[in-house]
Amino acid sequence: MPVAPFRLGYVPGVTPAKWVRTWTERHQLPLELVPLTAPTAAAALTEGTVDAALLRPPVDSETVSAIPLYTEVTVVVAAKDHALAALEAEEEATAADLAGDVLLHPLDDVYPDTSHLPATVLDHRPATTADAIELAAAGTGLLIVPMSLARLYHRRDLLYRTLAGAPGAPVLLAWLTEQTTDAVEDFIGIVRGRTVNSTRGRRLEPEADPSDQSGRDSGAPSARGGSAARARPGQGGGPAKGAYRRRPSSARGQRPGSRRRGRR
Repeated sequence: MPVAPFRLGYVPGVTPAKWVRTWTERHQLPLELVPLTAPTAAAALTEGTVDAALLRPPVDSETVSAIPLYTEVTVVVAAKDHALAALEAEEEATAADLAGDVLLHPLDDVYPDTSHLPATVLDHRPATTADAIELAAAGTGLLIVPMSLARLYHRRDLLYRTLAGAPGAPVLLAWLTEQTTDAVEDFIGIVRGRTVNSTRGRRLEPEADPSDQSGRDSGAPSARGGSAARARPGQGGGPAKGAYRRRPSSARGQRPGSRRRGRR
């Protein structure tokens, strides 16, 4: 019987690779990555398309549980020949630098509130951020996005600068509150950095097929080389239990209190 994988959704700009790698090292339960768009990410949880999702706010707090993972820097994207090119790459653009400019506001915008900026929002709303990038490269307007999206869609005819004073763009791990499964709990443990020996860092195994008698022996090794994961020596703040420390080479082979005689 096929094993249902743990389905993890993610929106553009979010890179789940390090957490997926840890999951693969610890678990036999397969993990399936499901690309999502920003506007449909929350609905994917409600509809059961994914078990959990890496997304950006907002989420419905009445039905969805979420924990913040990190906050991205907000940047402004412009054509290469825009006046912002006068700023060094490490310099920040200010709201005053955008005065008189046109802002692009795509339908999947993750930075919807631009009322505090002295710029005019273009009436035409591009369908996606990718479409807005095309317009920005053509000099039609500026685009404000999290830095990861600026890097994702970066092109040689574009530049981006950090926008001073702009709110950051949080990234969340979200799941349906009523669907807080063991797999969800374990993925929470991974993103929070828990070790494999912690309560929520356990190894999950796929449910066995009741008609299959070959896997009933609990002592049989797993497909990944063992039925249980062990922490590496040194994890958890100290050496592994039962490990010993070797004496320096200069001390080995000597009796306590003795001194090695030098050559005369």
